[in-house]
Amino acid sequence: MPSSSENAAEKPRPDFAAFAIATAAGLALALTALFFFAIPVAGNLAGSRDFVSYWATGQQLLRHANPYDGSAILSIEHSAGFPYQIVLLMRNPPWALPLAYPLGFLGIHLAAALWSLPLLACLFLSVHLLHPLYPSADNLTSALALSFTPALICFTMGQTALFALLGLALFLRLHKTRPFAAGASLWLCALKPHLLLPFVAALIVWIVAARAFRLLAGAVTALALSSAAAFLIAPHAWRDYFALMRSPAVENDFIPCLAALMRNRLAPHALWLQYLPAALACFWALVYFWRRRASWDWTSHGSLLALVSLLVAPYCWFYDLCLAIPALMHGACATRFRALVAAPALMILLMDAEVYTVRGVASYLYLWIAPALLVWYLAASATARRADAVNA
Repeated sequence: MPSSSENAAEKPRPDFAAFAIATAAGLALALTALFFFAIPVAGNLAGSRDFVSYWATGQQLLRHANPYDGSAILSIEHSAGFPYQIVLLMRNPPWALPLAYPLGFLGIHLAAALWSLPLLACLFLSVHLLHPLYPSADNLTSALALSFTPALICFTMGQTALFALLGLALFLRLHKTRPFAAGASLWLCALKPHLLLPFVAALIVWIVAARAFRLLAGAVTALALSSAAAFLIAPHAWRDYFALMRSPAVENDFIPCLAALMRNRLAPHALWLQYLPAALACFWALVYFWRRRASWDWTSHGSLLALVSLLVAPYCWFYDLCLAIPALMHGACATRFRALVAAPALMILLMDAEVYTVRGVASYLYLWIAPALLVWYLAASATARRADAVNA
């Protein structure tokens, strides 16, 4: 008859990583369901979200007016119930204007509901596309990605970073088998081009080194078509866009990212300082690629590039970190230590608590997230390399 000590030994050990991920995913599901319930019953919920800037831009485009006119946009936002005196502007390049144009034909509440559906689809489709790239990925890996706080905040605020996430996922999934389509999908990343500057620097050199000109053709074609559509909608869009980006309102805007913090602390009037970390990281990205060009793999090497890009981006909000999801999934699948799998779930719970406490995204309190993700990913990758070396 087995002793009590033997029975105790046979009991399965509690999986803390699974519990942490399940908890984070459960909270994410509850918050998402609450958001969908709130859209039809809250009178001015749509007007209090960043989505209102895209809707107001659509209204301006429908009137054949300047889509980057701050005073006109603020007036439209106030008409929709936006309660603040600070204007929310669509700062995406003009090739993104075709996304906002259809919203001008809709009322604010219907537009908000319809805009939310493709954003949610982008998140689920991105995780679905990325899942087969990591052989050891399981349902917990997907749950970790789907409950990632920046992605859910991006969704609830109606931000376009989830479109960029889908573009990144499509590129990673298709660049080997369908290069033209992979290149065209990068148009979605170009909606927020400042977020992936070192990634793009390595990509350009890789295209030349690997002679991946079909991928380049796809990217150029997508940008050309969207720019042509933008010109038809708003012929002076580029002039208006450059005027906006040179305006003091943009140059002095509060951006809670490391590059902006460095500029504000060292020399607030030296705008170039905000781009210096990205420039240095682009040089590092070229060296990083060149030393690994013979064995380059976008699935693994691209994860580190994306995390570094987000860390040094000249403009990066908390919700833009949803672009870290491919690296999050890769690191969780690569590591051999369950404690390291639980770490991002604990970060998600901490981010959720922080969002509830801060009640907004305009805070330097979120600055720990990008470096923490990078350190975690490096640790996860190091354990994977050590395990591979032992098994070799």
